[in-house]
Formats: sequence, structure tokens, C-alpha cells
Amino acid sequence: MTGEPPGQAYTAAPDAARVANGTGVAHEDEVARLAEAQARVVAALVAGAEVPEGFDPGRMRAQAASLIAKRRAIVARIRPDTAVAAGPDLAAEFAAYARARAAPPPGYRADADDFAAWLRERGRMLPTEPSAGRRAKQPAGQRAEDPGESRAERAKQAERGERGERGERSVWRRWWSRIPGLS
Repeated sequence: MTGEPPGQAYTAAPDAARVANGTGVAHEDEVARLAEAQARVVAALVAGAEVPEGFDPGRMRAQAASLIAKRRAIVARIRPDTAVAAGPDLAAEFAAYARARAAPPPGYRADADDFAAWLRERGRMLPTEPSAGRRAKQPAGQRAEDPGESRAERAKQAERGERGERGERSVWRRWWSRIPGLS
């Protein structure tokens, strides 16, 4: 350590270059280079692109598989009909779907709908209307009758003693954990 404040050595060179030529080009070049490097890392993680130099390919593959598993689990929660249609092949089907795209769609709902379309194209799922996997909104004050009821609502039920015949928890509790291919 040279006794300089943290970050001083890093920022001094670009600042000196900008002052020397009066344009700020050195900083803009550095930002552009960093953005390009970040784009290569993201492409390797989500689109199966080549692993950038300096990264461990094994760890990058493991992280990419983890991101796909996370997307698969969320998609199965949003559109359980897709998980049922894919059955025990859910993990393989979703991995093939994810590899076929350059980048994930913007948002989990779009991802879920795109995966449903992917399954329909392959004859794994019957054609349905686009909102088939979505919950209908409940009017204020009414109890939700589906597996998507909120934690707060389930907590209120527990306080009121609303349990099954033998006192067990609702059958819908963590229903998605029993869908094949999510574990």
C-alpha cells in the first residue's frame, strides 16, 4: 500500500489522461471496454456463448445451470400447466428451450408464456388461451381459493385454526415442490 486513499490509484490514471487531452476519451473507452466485457460474461451465462478469457469454464457452466434451474422453478410456479405438460422431462425440456434463445425474455411472465408456446409447438401441451396459467384476481375481502394465496392469508388461516380434518396444513402448501423436475 502506498498510503494513497482507497481508489486513488485507480482513478488517477484516467483523470490524468482526460486532463492531458481535455476530452475525457480515456474514461469513455474504459467504460465501453467494461460494458463489452460484462456483455460477454452475461452471454456466456444466459445464452450459452463462449466463456470469456480469465473465467473458469466449469464454474461458468455451473452458474449457468443454476440460473436455468431458477428460471425453470419460477416458470413452473407461474404456469403450473407447463410443468404438468412437460412431466418428468421438465428439466430437459426447459434446458432445451433456454439454449434455443439468445437471451431470456424480459420478465418471468413472458418466459412462462414463451415456454408454454415452446411446449405447444412440440405437441407436449394442448393449445389454450394465453392467460390459462394466470390466477384470476379476487375481489377485495374474498378468500383466495387457489394455491397462490398469500403468506399473510395462510398465516391468518393458521391463527383462526382453519386446517384440514386431521389438523394438517393445507394441501396447497408448497404444491410446486411436488412437480417433477423441480427438485
